[in-house]
Formats: sequence, C-alpha cells, structure tokens
Amino acid sequence: MIKWLFSLALSTMLAVGMAWAQDVKTATPAQSPAPQAPPPAAGVPNVESVDILKQNQAERSRDQPGNNAPVWREVKQGERHYSSLPGLESGVLIQPKARFLGQDRALTAGEAWRQYRNGPLTLFGAGVILAALLAVAILYFVFGKIRNKEPPTGRSIERFTVVERTVHWTVALSFVTLAVSGLIMLFGRYLLLPLTGHMLFGWLTYALKTVHNFVGPVFAVSIIVFFVLYVRDNFPAREDMRWLLRFGGLFGGREPSAGRFNAGEKIWFWGGLVLLGLIISVSGFVLDMLVPGIVYSRSNMQLAHIVHLVGTTLMAAGAIGHIYLGTIGMEGAYDAMRHGYVDDTWAKEHHDLWYEQVQSGEIPRVRTRPRPGDAPAPINA
Repeated sequence: MIKWLFSLALSTMLAVGMAWAQDVKTATPAQSPAPQAPPPAAGVPNVESVDILKQNQAERSRDQPGNNAPVWREVKQGERHYSSLPGLESGVLIQPKARFLGQDRALTAGEAWRQYRNGPLTLFGAGVILAALLAVAILYFVFGKIRNKEPPTGRSIERFTVVERTVHWTVALSFVTLAVSGLIMLFGRYLLLPLTGHMLFGWLTYALKTVHNFVGPVFAVSIIVFFVLYVRDNFPAREDMRWLLRFGGLFGGREPSAGRFNAGEKIWFWGGLVLLGLIISVSGFVLDMLVPGIVYSRSNMQLAHIVHLVGTTLMAAGAIGHIYLGTIGMEGAYDAMRHGYVDDTWAKEHHDLWYEQVQSGEIPRVRTRPRPGDAPAPINA
C-alpha cells in the first residue's frame, strides 16, 4: 500500500513538473530577431551566401548524390579557384557571363564566342570564298580566256630566275597547305563530318592542325624572302593608274602599258602578300603562343582567332583570282612561273614597258633564249 502511494505521488509530481515547464516555455515572449548584417559592398564576397551554398551542397550531396548545381553556379560566375596546373587562367574553369560582340548576356563568354565563331564568322568566311569563286566563274564563262592577239615569235625571254620561282612556289604551296587545312577545320563539321563520322574526322583535323602549326613558320619566312626579291619591281608607277582606270583592258581594246608587274599584280603584292601575309603570320604566332610580351588570356586568343580567320579568308579569296589568272585565265602566264620564260609576243602584249627594257639592255640580268626546236631569231626582230 505504501509503495503504491509512493509511486502515485512520484508520477503526479513528474506530470505537474512537465506541465509547468511547458507553460513557462509557452509564456516566454518571443525574442526579437537578431539584427541582420548589412549587405556586403560591391566586390566583397558574401560569406553568409557562401555558407548557405556550402550547406545546400552538403544537403544535396546527402539527399541527391551527384547534384552539383551550387558548385557549377560558382564556376559559371568565372571565379578563380585553386589549380595545380600552371597557366594564366587555369583556376578559372569557365569564362564569366559577358556580352561578346552583341551576343546574349545570359551566355557565358566562352559560349558566346563559340556561337559567334560557328555563326557570323563562319558565314563571313563562306561568303567571301563563294564570292571569289563566282567572280572567277564569271570571268571565265563571260569574258573567256585572255589570249595573245599575235602568234608566238619562237623566242623566249627569262621572266623569273630559278631563285625567284623557288621562293614563289614555296609561298604558294605553303599557303595552299595552310588554306586547305584551315578551311577543313572551319567548314569540315558541316561538309565532311556527316560523311566521315566523328572518329575519322577527329583524327583528320588533329593531323591537319599539326601540319598547320609546322607549315605556318615556313610561310612566314618565305614571304619575307619573297618581299626582298620582288619589292624592287612593285613600287607604284605613273602607268598603274591608267591600267586601273581601264580595268587592265578587260572591256576590250589593247591592254594598257605595264612594267614587269602591272597594277593588279602590285595590289596583290602589297595588299595580299605584305599586309594580309603579315596579319596572318603575326596572329598565327599569337595562337601558337610564340610572340613574347603577349598576355595569352582567353579573350586575347579569341581576338587573335578572329583576326587570323578574317585575314586568311581575304587572302584565300585573292589567291583564287591570282591562281586563275596565272593558270587557265591567261595564255602563257603559267609558263612564266613553271619554266621561267615567256614568249616575246606575251611580253609585248602584257608587259610592253618591261619588254622594251629587256630589248634595250636596260635590264642586263634578263636574258633571252630560243625554245628547243625553234629557229634562232635576232633579239630585236
């Protein structure tokens, strides 16, 4: 009986104590919220937000394994993190959001660059190349091949020496190699990839990129030598303006007078070889990280890529016209660069001032020779 009463009293005391504690807790007035810290100043990281992101990431790692959304949000902001790899931007995985040449601000700079390169830049390259091919087709099918008006004399004049031709072919072959490999890397995904598949196309572009990098310096050095050999005969002259005003005699009539090189060839020399060749070479060396003093950031490399692509496309378009006139577009022009000699008739009709210098002996280093099987003829005949 005593034990039963003791147990009842103890139970009652515990129940009353718990009820009292609950009443005290309920009756206690709610504490005012702690004052919030002022928002961080611009450029100062928000420690609280970082802690929340870390807490959210910890919760996601526990509840949703593999969900790294907070981490990628930080990465897309372009923040610099630790990386054991050497490099200017090795700690920045993704370029931050930025407006790139009119692209959407919602895109990262890298994605905006990719869309610009595969969009407007690629369309520009295709348009320039197609326009050059169309112009050549019009010249050939509308105006036809430029032929000599008089029969050949049987005498040949040396137009280019062995050294000059060797340098010219070095420039030409190296540029064609660079142009073809570059065009495949630019347009191959649209033209070749559907035919070859990803694996073969990947190996092809890898091989072409390697060839491109090694042939580039050869082209750069060869144009310097080319400039030294040919600059003497490419300075502007009075007859050049007359040649340009008459479009080189394209619309009928006798071809205007010209020296060793006419105005069109001089424009190609100064604009194509010197100016565009210099732009292509320097921007290519920047892309290969061979130019000292350059900050090789992603933005600078993207800018160098644009300059390189635009310069190469313009030079390729000019080379299409140059190759056309030097081969099927003009009778006898290819012989000059293949064998080094041209017939007297060709020289008189296309470069009469130079021909007069040869005949008068003003250019002693240029000699004449009869072609095999031709009867010898006097030089001044």
